[in-house]
Amino acid sequence: MAQPGGRVLVTREELAQRVGELGRAVARDYAEANPLLVCVLKGAVVFFADLIRAVDIPLTTDFISVASYGGGSASSGVVKIASDLSITIENRDVILIEDIIDSGRTISYLKRNMETRHPKSLRICALLDKVERRQVEVDLDYVGFTIPNVFIVGYGMDHGGLYRNLPYLAALDGA
Repeated sequence: MAQPGGRVLVTREELAQRVGELGRAVARDYAEANPLLVCVLKGAVVFFADLIRAVDIPLTTDFISVASYGGGSASSGVVKIASDLSITIENRDVILIEDIIDSGRTISYLKRNMETRHPKSLRICALLDKVERRQVEVDLDYVGFTIPNVFIVGYGMDHGGLYRNLPYLAALDGA
């Protein structure tokens, strides 16, 4: 029987294990720092929620929303901030938490934007890295999984607003 959303690429159990490992890595790297973890909405929200619970040190959170996909499965190539941070990042250790790095345009834009705000440090944590699609090079500090060039849904990621609630990651059939 086919799973809703398509072929399962990463199971619920694999996600839980890897997110726990990423959380321990962040806690180790920022043991003395009280980092600010910034969730890139909406796709990273489920990953973000699990990740911050796996980081067992004091931390602060905030959210930023960007748009580059519209309603389709391909990026428009134009990135814009739809909703900005609510707190200053100046002199803070900041980690941008993203669901997937695809072309690299969105995270590159966000990194440049955040750097103009003078954080003490700025790192990137992505659940998924789709290296085959990269058009803009970007250094990632924490990566959950490297995946093939397929459209992913589940665990917060959607297609036309559907499938965010799946507890696993699936390759969307027909996208």
